[in-house]
Amino acid sequence: MTKQLKRSDVPEELTWDLTKIFESDEQHQAALESVSAKMSELVTLRGTLGESADKLYQSIKQMEEVMREIGTAYIYAHLKSDQDTANGTYQTMMAKTINLYVQLEATLAFVTPEILSIPQDTLDNYINSHEQLKDYKHYFERLTSKRAYVLSDKEEELLAGAADVMSASEKTASQLMNADLKHGEVTNLDGERQRLTNGLYSQLVESTNRQARQEAYEVMYTSFGTVKNTLASTLSSTIKSHNYTAKVRGYNSARHQALSENFVPEEVYDTLVNVVNEKLPLFHRYLALRKKVLKLDELRMFDMYTPIVGEAPISFTKESAQEITLKALAPLGDEYVALLKRAFDERWIDWEENEGKRTGAYSSGNYDTAPYVLMNWRDSVNQLYTLVHELGHSLHSYFTHQAQPYQYGSYPIFLAEIASTTNENLLTEYLLQTEKDPTVRAYIINHYLDGVKGTVFRQTQFAEFEHFMYEQDAKGQPLTQDFLSESYGKLNEKYYGIPADEYISLEWARIPHFYYNYYVFQYSTGFSAASALAKRILTEGQSAVNRYFGFLKAGISDYPINVMKEAGVDMTQATYLEEALSVFEERLNELETLLA
Repeated sequence: MTKQLKRSDVPEELTWDLTKIFESDEQHQAALESVSAKMSELVTLRGTLGESADKLYQSIKQMEEVMREIGTAYIYAHLKSDQDTANGTYQTMMAKTINLYVQLEATLAFVTPEILSIPQDTLDNYINSHEQLKDYKHYFERLTSKRAYVLSDKEEELLAGAADVMSASEKTASQLMNADLKHGEVTNLDGERQRLTNGLYSQLVESTNRQARQEAYEVMYTSFGTVKNTLASTLSSTIKSHNYTAKVRGYNSARHQALSENFVPEEVYDTLVNVVNEKLPLFHRYLALRKKVLKLDELRMFDMYTPIVGEAPISFTKESAQEITLKALAPLGDEYVALLKRAFDERWIDWEENEGKRTGAYSSGNYDTAPYVLMNWRDSVNQLYTLVHELGHSLHSYFTHQAQPYQYGSYPIFLAEIASTTNENLLTEYLLQTEKDPTVRAYIINHYLDGVKGTVFRQTQFAEFEHFMYEQDAKGQPLTQDFLSESYGKLNEKYYGIPADEYISLEWARIPHFYYNYYVFQYSTGFSAASALAKRILTEGQSAVNRYFGFLKAGISDYPINVMKEAGVDMTQATYLEEALSVFEERLNELETLLA
């Protein structure tokens, strides 16, 4: 039986270097103490922000200093805790950091309502008469646009103070899924019995061995079935919390609040669901090809991830993946490639899976840290795509932090998936340009089609279900596991065109993004926008690259729809979605020809 590495056994060069944030845990503790001491000073700002332009500016800078300090402490704690979720020391560190973060947010809860209490004419005069405040003009525009939804300072303080409690169900679900829930044993690809992990599950469901796929599938969902009532409770509580907050603030719905905070019209969400639903016959055509090529009498959900052209004719180690990444993303220019090399050389990446490590992959950092990447590497094409995806996030963050002042040094969630999936599209184009072997080309195209399946069709399915859950809760429908499973099963049948079994009906229970408050739809919109951007970069050259770098560096210095228009994609229209699915159809045609 193969055992996972313990964290202490992972070679240092394959771990991220967090000493660049704090050289020791003691420095982290000192940072928390510093923040705690400065919080008492922030309290004295209350009631003074509107006194003068300079007082407003100096107060903002004082608050930013503390926010940057707690932000850095948070990144360190969360990366440390994620590298081993069973490590009590770092779980305690994380809890203390979050607790202080919540206290700080409660302390600063007066800021927004107090700024909004300044008459607009007075605020405009402050901005126009103070050189440093002029740099905050768009910051104030975004803030004052929410006047109708900001409560009194006392009410804001109460909500901020309750944030930790209201997010408890999400934390409980995360701990249950990542640390406490243990899956049964399966036979791995080497023929050895091994406890199923999320990383191994991903490997097995991509296997050409149908028995291995089915075993992994049934073991995974059987495990989640043992805690389905608990996870229904945690998910229901999270949805109720978001619905409650939206209602208290006066939004039409939780979706209205979530999208408004990113200045994204709700029509973008509905357009996505409508266009994808219209294109489901195209998706079903692809699934019919999958069934035919795999020579199956019945297509099952555990058959969705195995390459229909057989075992991968290519594979990538960590070393070869780095080499391919540099070549595939070369169209973005020397500056971009040089930064990729820094990510590899300066240990921004935590590569190996180990006991207790958070599953999946992500990019995480803040204004004053490197943008770190968590991986759980297993040699495969999928992992190469995951690597370029997460590096897309990291380099987007880096360029934003370098180009923008702190107040604009982040980007909205709506734009978060675009840089990452632009990288994926560039990788696909590179592989198709360099690989001439029909077998390899067929595999790459199949991988691309599966990517659209997972990123556009599947995430839109999640988005449709997420909105359904929020609407049902708002109507008073109890979100029991029976109701969720029955509803999810029906939706899955619509999207895949095959009957839902008892296992896939539980898929809602293992989707962490359902706790993120209307996040998943942005995978679909982001991938589609990225498809358009990648095409422009490859066909238009430097002019398109320059526009793309404008997007990478924009942060929140402008509204996201405007940022994308400047980059060359209008996301208020359905066109970019239809174009992406048109590429899907073209490559489906090519795959059918290659297989014929």
